[in-house]
Amino acid sequence: MLPSSTTTASQSPTAAGDPRGGHAEGVSDEEFRAAMSRLTGGVVLVTAHDPDEGPRGEDIGMTATAFLSVSLDPPLVLVSLRNGSRMDDLLAEQPLWGVSVLSEAQRQVAGRFSMKGRVSDRLLFADVPHGRGPASGAPLLAGSLATLECRTHERVAAGDHTLVIGRVLATELPAPEARPLTYFRGRYHHLG
Repeated sequence: MLPSSTTTASQSPTAAGDPRGGHAEGVSDEEFRAAMSRLTGGVVLVTAHDPDEGPRGEDIGMTATAFLSVSLDPPLVLVSLRNGSRMDDLLAEQPLWGVSVLSEAQRQVAGRFSMKGRVSDRLLFADVPHGRGPASGAPLLAGSLATLECRTHERVAAGDHTLVIGRVLATELPAPEARPLTYFRGRYHHLG
């Protein structure tokens, strides 16, 4: 048996219990976040309508940067949702949802829908120009680079997130010439 101060290839000085959030494989939460923050991503607003919330239901929105195309035939996309988030809980029950690919002019929208402890989503949507997708019933933002309406194809548990793979039912290009909003090193940016 090794003394407690000795580490092996499968252990790390930042093992579980370390405030930096280490893992048995050796990379800490801090190190992982720093590495992944160097990956530039697009920014989307994932939306869905919760028919069970209130007398007319409620629209729910969540900013996401972990969104990508999976397949052309059939047309599939993937979004990563934190386990236990309101959107994860809703999409476990509601199979229809929408995605608005945000333009640089929609930076404020990205910020408001990513706030923790925010006010109700009903208030957040109140002054954001949007329409309702005919295939999904989800709110889709005017001025977005693109919108997609999806039906959940598969849900995959992945650590502290759920990967939701959606079959794309419809797309629109509300502002195809707009410049994209991107996310890099924990902040929103625009190209150029």
